[in-house]
Amino acid sequence: MNLFRKKSAPVVNPVPARDRVPAGLVTLTKTAGVSLEKAGLEQQRAAVQLVLDHSGSMSPFYEDGSVQRLAEQALALSVHLDDDGQVPLTYFGSREISVGDIDLDGYEGVIARTHRRVPWGSTDYVAGMKEAVEQHGHSTRPGLVIFQTDGNPDDRSATESYLRTTSRDEAIFWAFVGFGRNTQFLRGLDDLAGRAVDNAAFIDAADPWALSDDDLYDAIVQPFREWLRAATAAGIVR
Repeated sequence: MNLFRKKSAPVVNPVPARDRVPAGLVTLTKTAGVSLEKAGLEQQRAAVQLVLDHSGSMSPFYEDGSVQRLAEQALALSVHLDDDGQVPLTYFGSREISVGDIDLDGYEGVIARTHRRVPWGSTDYVAGMKEAVEQHGHSTRPGLVIFQTDGNPDDRSATESYLRTTSRDEAIFWAFVGFGRNTQFLRGLDDLAGRAVDNAAFIDAADPWALSDDDLYDAIVQPFREWLRAATAAGIVR
């Protein structure tokens, strides 16, 4: 469900995102760049998305700014990987709700502006994952989906099955960021058997404010690099 606008072709800004970074994101963007350089991915391109849990238990993380911070971290990473300066944003609860893009011109307060218009729900991982796949358009260009949650899914078997399916059929890497301490299932997805390639990583952000920007980026970028190699060898990424 797209709550705010119909999907349309992205607006192409002739100025590369790296040359449009606002002052408030300069340090974060440099930190993301260092992680990419360490992984040898400074020239890599990928479409970055952010998918956020909007179940009731997430309320404290929205209130204390943890989710806004993650949105800024995702945008700063995308500056290096995707030159349009936009990160598609999807909330999921009992269903998925796509709210448009986080962009360099309007990133400040974007979570407060959007999430308050989205109903609280349960924790349907698959709804959020399917929307991310749709946004990616079944492209063979690599996609990096930062998928955040603080709890177990409504249907564990459906989530596992869908992760296996996307490992074969979609050029998408899932960076599962776990807020709070109820993330045992999410942690297990990192080692899920039966996948064509390892297309997921678990990032432990039990206390989101205690996880440094450097550590978050390293925890995303290093396994993303390994997936890129395996997915390219398997013909999933072209």
